[in-house]
Amino acid sequence: MRISDYIEQSFSNLRKKKLRTFLTTSGVMIGIGALVSMLSFGRGVQKNITDRFKELDLFNYITVFPRSEQSQAKQSSANNEAEEDETQQVRVLDDDFIQEVTKIKGVESAFPEVRFPALVRFKGKQKFTLIQVLSADIGRSGLVKFRAGRPYAPDDANSLIISDILLRRMKVKDPQTAIGEKIEVSTLMLDSDLLSPANITSVIQGDKLPFSQEGYTFTIVGVAERMGFGGAMPLRSDVYIAPAASKKMKKVSLTSIQDFFQSSQQAKGYSAVNIKVSSVRYIEPVKARIEDLGLKTFAVIDELEEIKTVFIFMDMFLFALGMIAITVASLAIINTMVMSILERYKEIGIMKAVGASDRDVKKIFFFESGVIGFLGGVFGLALGWVVSMLINQVANYFLAKQAVPYIDYFSFPWWLCLGAVIFPILISLVAGIYPASRAARVDPVVALRHD
Repeated sequence: MRISDYIEQSFSNLRKKKLRTFLTTSGVMIGIGALVSMLSFGRGVQKNITDRFKELDLFNYITVFPRSEQSQAKQSSANNEAEEDETQQVRVLDDDFIQEVTKIKGVESAFPEVRFPALVRFKGKQKFTLIQVLSADIGRSGLVKFRAGRPYAPDDANSLIISDILLRRMKVKDPQTAIGEKIEVSTLMLDSDLLSPANITSVIQGDKLPFSQEGYTFTIVGVAERMGFGGAMPLRSDVYIAPAASKKMKKVSLTSIQDFFQSSQQAKGYSAVNIKVSSVRYIEPVKARIEDLGLKTFAVIDELEEIKTVFIFMDMFLFALGMIAITVASLAIINTMVMSILERYKEIGIMKAVGASDRDVKKIFFFESGVIGFLGGVFGLALGWVVSMLINQVANYFLAKQAVPYIDYFSFPWWLCLGAVIFPILISLVAGIYPASRAARVDPVVALRHD
């Protein structure tokens, strides 16, 4: 018999028992659909994160931190033991450092991470947030995605950029309506009068806080898009202003909680500086130069292998969950094929009596199992795609209310689609080994006497 004859006979035999074939195929279909949905979600998460990092060049960023006093002491002790320079000066992250680091080969730009708390009032609503100082060059670099408006100019001390998520919290649904509007910003300052002996009791009891407010008025020139997976880590606030505007404001800097515990003897400076290099190949040389100055560095690309490991474990977990459904479906295939043998016992005897070999009988049942797997794989892939798209639409519907842009949380690479069809065929063939072997062992004499 030709392969086409086996396939034709398999479909013919399965059509005779439509309900049983439908139920068995549905089991495979649901298992494959669940497996495809979970794996496509895992791939979608990975794709969104890596693509967004590449789009924003986040693999090209290095964040520099000053060493803590404890680590500086350890380093000084190690230097003394090695009889190195005992008067090594602790490097401060200041404007001089930024100018120096921008001269390193491969460095495109550098900007400090300066944030401070403020109360923002707009159209009768007010929200407490952190304002980040961002240079105009960074605003125009593409790191900030605009939903409406434009970046501010370098010398613009009266303009700011606000995120659409903060506008949503203030009940402003259309970002375009906010462009050109005035917005009030109230900063916090330490008030020495409230720390006087007369008021210190109220401060300790929490009745008063040792802060006073200073109000400023800005014009909204841009509305930044709230990013989904893989948002830009150098941008971690909902309001951005130019350095020129920051210099004229009285405020308490809160780039890091360590700012509150910084000793008076410790040299002042920025808590962090973000550096962008022109290519990934400059990451290690630039990091080495900076670490030689006694500073700490962090780069996203350093964590890439750890991120990949997390993705691998996530894929394995999702695959294990999907395999539970596949295992149940394979047991249903075995049951279906065994029942088919019992029902076609006499038919098997006739085939053997007219010259069919054990191998021919095995092929018939193998092909029937394979057809069930093929149909379950094709319809399972379709089911997984439909369910994934439905979940994606529902998730984006609710996240859109939080001003999160549309994101494809599921990804269907070619290998997943192809595997969704081939994998159930292989599982079905494995499940058909026992029924096919049992059918091949049927004694034709006994089978012909079977009622």
